[in-house]
Amino acid sequence: NVLLFLPAESSNMVHLENEAFLSELTRLFQKARTAGAVYITMKQYNGQSKPKPAKPKAEPVAEQAEHMCLIRASKGNKKISTVIKAKDINKFQMAYANIIKTNMDGLKKRDRKGTKAKSKKAKATQ
Repeated sequence: NVLLFLPAESSNMVHLENEAFLSELTRLFQKARTAGAVYITMKQYNGQSKPKPAKPKAEPVAEQAEHMCLIRASKGNKKISTVIKAKDINKFQMAYANIIKTNMDGLKKRDRKGTKAKSKKAKATQ
């Protein structure tokens, strides 16, 4: 099972390298084939691990030099995360998409019997 949620709450995890994250993500999916689910979260990341204290509103907010994306995955107590920089996003996205595609074969097909009966009933009344 694959479940995607946005946004994610922060925690104190060590960030893996992108390739190590992808290999660990593959292992999580393999473990989830028999039972369980893998939860994946993505959010914009600015490099902060702790929130900054509130500032007066008069100061302009400085723009970040480089955009980054924080990706986390968890299955049970096992949690992994990585930070992808803007220059690496295309390479990572291609590898990530391949992993997701290969591991979505365990999904159950949706039961549409109820929707067909309702649509026939609606057409009959018109």
